[in-house]
Amino acid sequence: MEYKISELVAKTGVPKSTILYYIREGLLPEANKIKSNVHRYSDQHIELIRYIKYMQEEIGSSNEQIRFALQNQNQSLSTSATMLQPLMNTLSDIPSDAKHFTKKEFIAHYNVDATLLETLLDDGIVLPIHEDDYTDREASMIKLVTYFKEVGVDYSVLKAYVDHAKALSELEYQMQAKLCSVRDEDNFSILWKIMFETLFNAKPYLFNRNTYHVLLNAVKSEVKP
Repeated sequence: MEYKISELVAKTGVPKSTILYYIREGLLPEANKIKSNVHRYSDQHIELIRYIKYMQEEIGSSNEQIRFALQNQNQSLSTSATMLQPLMNTLSDIPSDAKHFTKKEFIAHYNVDATLLETLLDDGIVLPIHEDDYTDREASMIKLVTYFKEVGVDYSVLKAYVDHAKALSELEYQMQAKLCSVRDEDNFSILWKIMFETLFNAKPYLFNRNTYHVLLNAVKSEVKP
């Protein structure tokens, strides 16, 4: 479809002046000039504007960094806002209506032991998405650790989770690099399906099923005569 710039503004929520600035900066392609004063934009412009907006607001990327990513998009899976935004939102595991706190506000609101918080931050058990940005997800991890402490059991399993999560995330990044190396216009959507299915289906399936079978065997051994 083709759009007037006013329609582009309405669909993306980005002002006309900003869209024209993106074009001047080389972040967006020029409009289709039907006449000297009649310009039309495409679905590609909408997708790119949403991508630029997301990268600037959520990732903190500069124009130069975004331009580099777009120039090398055949080596990347991250240049589609339609795909990138739901991926990152799901990985962050933060509800859209979550209340956000600074570190100081977080400590006061949840009555958190500041020393314990620093320990858990160092251990990687509490891992805010952004610096000085805390939510109920961080509070739930601290509460879990306090439960361990209340019953006198070490929370070493959480530390092990952190170690394995770091190692696994490196393997996931390597998988993404391999997918990028074979990207073309025909297989792009399939590559994203592999990413989503691996991260959000295969990973919990394999982890939870293995835990299930270990616990099942433990239960069976307890009831043996």
